[in-house]
Amino acid sequence: MAQLGSRSPKRHGRLAVPVGLALTASLAFLSPVAASAAPLGTTAGAAAGARPDTSGPELSYVANLNTYATVTAAQKAVERAGGTVVTSYEQIGVVVAHSRNPDFAKQLRAQRGLFVSVGATRTAPLKTVQTTEEGTTQRLSAADAAKAAASAQPGQEPLEPNQWDLRAIKADQAQALNAGSPDVTVGVIDTGVDDTHPDLAPNFSKSQSANCVGGVADTTDGAWRPYPDGSDHGTHVAGTIAAARNGIGVSGVAPGAKVAAIKVSEPGTSLFYTEAVVCGFVFAAEKGIEVTNNSYYVDPWYFNCKSDDDQKALVEALGRAAKYAERKGVLNVASAGNENWDLASHSITDTTSPDDGTPAPRTIDPHDCLDLPTQLPGVVSVSATGDKGLRSYYSSYGLGVIDVAAPGGDKWQVPDTPDANGRVLSTLPGGGYGYKQGTSMAGPHVAGVAALLKSAHPTATPSQLQAMLKAQATKTACPEKIYDATGTLVDAGTCQAKWGQTGYYGYGVVDALKAVK
Repeated sequence: MAQLGSRSPKRHGRLAVPVGLALTASLAFLSPVAASAAPLGTTAGAAAGARPDTSGPELSYVANLNTYATVTAAQKAVERAGGTVVTSYEQIGVVVAHSRNPDFAKQLRAQRGLFVSVGATRTAPLKTVQTTEEGTTQRLSAADAAKAAASAQPGQEPLEPNQWDLRAIKADQAQALNAGSPDVTVGVIDTGVDDTHPDLAPNFSKSQSANCVGGVADTTDGAWRPYPDGSDHGTHVAGTIAAARNGIGVSGVAPGAKVAAIKVSEPGTSLFYTEAVVCGFVFAAEKGIEVTNNSYYVDPWYFNCKSDDDQKALVEALGRAAKYAERKGVLNVASAGNENWDLASHSITDTTSPDDGTPAPRTIDPHDCLDLPTQLPGVVSVSATGDKGLRSYYSSYGLGVIDVAAPGGDKWQVPDTPDANGRVLSTLPGGGYGYKQGTSMAGPHVAGVAALLKSAHPTATPSQLQAMLKAQATKTACPEKIYDATGTLVDAGTCQAKWGQTGYYGYGVVDALKAVK
């Protein structure tokens, strides 16, 4: 599974993603007479009345409507081009469809009165985004759990002595003042969450949870849980955000807040496709979720280039969905990725895309080819640090790209804890606990602090919450040395500083105590 930590759904000071629509709460619709002027008959390359070609593999598509196009007209055009409408999001003017017509996207793109962009969300036939930890999970043993419990101080959770990450951002001190409000929910857009875990069940919000795989929200009880043979990623992320302070296991950053699960990963592959992530953002917006955590990149392209018709449509659809969520009061937080890439550079070699087919090396400029959702406007982009406060060896970075930093773990930065493990300890499916490292683990620390901020400032808007995150972060200068992938201390010459920011830490490391004060 691709490592999400290297993705960057970022934010301010970066290239704006065209949202296409000047949206309010829904599309502006033309009168029936005006709408009928849209070219709904003959599609490009096909004679009027000709039956569409169905010889190709069945793919999923997103079709982004023009401002004045109606969803009804767009749906008819989809059907005439040999497509089947899966769902339509009138709020953002996006239609999700399936088709076996090899020219499906091309034929819809020719209808400029209806569509801004149309693109396939995958390169492989329908069947199966990705997560971001660096390395595999290390499950906590019973002996190690007992060792931690034996050293726990009064008021600490049994495994809290191993949670160096909470202390690094003063979350333990913050909780004495404000542990978070049950009126604030963080939506974990991920691989699913095991809500039966004893550390998650007290704070889990079923009414705000769903399975969005395929692009349509399924709110059937338990649909949001990980697949039986699926990833533990989402459950680990959820524990870092809001594991209850209940005398069991660990504590989350905001143990008084709620957490919800929005599953977007495909069975078998754990790939995160655009239609599922669009559904996730819209669902979060409609269900009153205040913060989302996005520790993944959207498959199959690590970077989506707007010079490519398909990838351009994915950027458009995801941009509309994320912006709609923001307008509805949602702050979106995303991980920057685990590839040790400088996302502010003008040249990166991507050897992983498309990850659902046959990857081909390509050199891209991250100013033009975006890591999603990390580089979407308004999204908080997060880099990872270790116990010593240094940027984690794997974490991507970039001046003007990274907004803030948070503990993501680093096996080379060894803490003085019972387990002496520099990774992040959190919940696992089935009631267990384990260690992971990655920017996927950094993002939920920021989402937890954002939940504390929202608890302390209930009327704050997403932009105000983001401003507070940055203003209250602990300013961190470029270090002289950092660890590389082999554990060797090397010169930190890639860290740049300007505008009160650094490429490694953005505006600094988040501070939970300042958030509640």
